[in-house]
Amino acid sequence: MARWTGEWLSGSPTGLGTGDQEPPRWRGERLGLPESGPRSVAGGGSRLLALVLDLVLASLVTSLFIHPEWQNPQVMENYNLWSGVVWAVLTLVPVSFSGFTPGMAVTGIRVARLDGGAIVGLWRAVVRAALTCLIIPAVVRNVDGRSWLDRLTGTVVVRMR
Repeated sequence: MARWTGEWLSGSPTGLGTGDQEPPRWRGERLGLPESGPRSVAGGGSRLLALVLDLVLASLVTSLFIHPEWQNPQVMENYNLWSGVVWAVLTLVPVSFSGFTPGMAVTGIRVARLDGGAIVGLWRAVVRAALTCLIIPAVVRNVDGRSWLDRLTGTVVVRMR
């Protein structure tokens, strides 16, 4: 267990406690990614902004079909459920095929596979979306700026511009 959690805790960059590897100079260096510009690891702010934009878009699309009634809990429960479904569709389909959601496109970031594959694929998109809903796996990152959901799916979020 110490090996698995060591990378996420402060201390040695390898998590093994040996100290034989110097820490990376920038996020993504160990992955062969540039320090800045296109293909560099995206920061947390742009990732958060992209998520917020996607959630707002999902809410607006849902509002076209279900009028929110703030005082009626039953209507709002239905509204929130359908907003979640719309968010899942807005996330799964574009990430599977193009690597980015509408919010990611606006913020200039995308999901890329570390193995060089052209498309992210449906199973990776589903795992990423499910873990994003749990919040913690999306927030906790290692020295390369990769969250748990990135590590589980073999992906990294990079800048497009």
